[in-house]
Amino acid sequence: MAVSRRVTWAGLRVGVVSILAGTLLAVVVFLITGETTFFRREAKLYTYLSDSAAMSKGAPVRLNGVLIGRLAAIGLSGEKDLRRIIRIEMLVDEEMLGQIPVDSEVAVSAENVLGSKFLNIKKGQSGETVKPEAELRSLDTSDFDDVVASGYTVMNSAQGMLKRIDRILNTVEAGEGSIGKLIKDEQLYRNLVGTTGEAQKMMQSVNSGEGTLGKLVRDESLYSDLRKTISRVDAVLEDVQQGQGTAGKLLKDPALYDDLRKTIGEMRTLVADLNAGKGTAGKLLKDEELHRQISSTVARMDRLLERINTGEGTLGQLVVNPQLYENLNGMTREMQAFMKDFRANPKKFLSIKLGLF
Repeated sequence: MAVSRRVTWAGLRVGVVSILAGTLLAVVVFLITGETTFFRREAKLYTYLSDSAAMSKGAPVRLNGVLIGRLAAIGLSGEKDLRRIIRIEMLVDEEMLGQIPVDSEVAVSAENVLGSKFLNIKKGQSGETVKPEAELRSLDTSDFDDVVASGYTVMNSAQGMLKRIDRILNTVEAGEGSIGKLIKDEQLYRNLVGTTGEAQKMMQSVNSGEGTLGKLVRDESLYSDLRKTISRVDAVLEDVQQGQGTAGKLLKDPALYDDLRKTIGEMRTLVADLNAGKGTAGKLLKDEELHRQISSTVARMDRLLERINTGEGTLGQLVVNPQLYENLNGMTREMQAFMKDFRANPKKFLSIKLGLF
């Protein structure tokens, strides 16, 4: 009998412990999931939306971002008004009703573009607060849908970019393209190593003073010459700053500055007179009659030259007729011979005859 009593008492203790553990587990689950609470009183509020935005029972209800309750029920309202198709029942802390003005508005929000959705009550400005079983006005959910759609667009773009990056990395890993060859091509690697070795040899030659670059770096006489040249340039600049020499006078002589100002003023006056049509040059620029006369003269000259080129008139024949040219050339030679003979023997061509009557 003693053994039987001990077994019965042990089983009873196991049963009691199991019941307590199950109760505690149920309480913890209820507290974590937020389905119910044992420590605060809740009040019901209602609102209507045109779309549920894929929310579900238990979604958080916030007042300007602060958690004050949960979504108790969501379903079709049966109304025909497009803005009141979805009926939402909210359970909020009863003590928070005094913080919700009657002109507050309910909107669907999300923690981020693709995050979980919740109802956010935007606090109004009215002095009167809501009572239990009150209805709050809702905002249109189309703006939220647009935000979500833009988030999907961004995600699609990001996925496309990642795919392109993946293709580029695959190409590089395969040794294709310039970057791939830089990473995979052994011959290019050896060439780079050789180039690096040559560069090191060149630097050693420069450091040892060999070659042109080495002399530029190591030659003390060249350094001295450069210092002398810089000193002479510095002396020239000093003279210029002191107004010595032609360049110095150009910079420092006030009389020369005044002359330049006068010259510039005279040039401006001359340009103004030209623009006004004064003087010969101004008339050449502005006189329309003179322009027409010059144009007419040029046209006549052009016609005259055209006639000469086509062989018209005496000048035209002289230009294009080779026979006439030869005749004139022959006559010129005969005249030259005649004048030479005349100067040599003028008596041959001059005679005086006297007669007496």
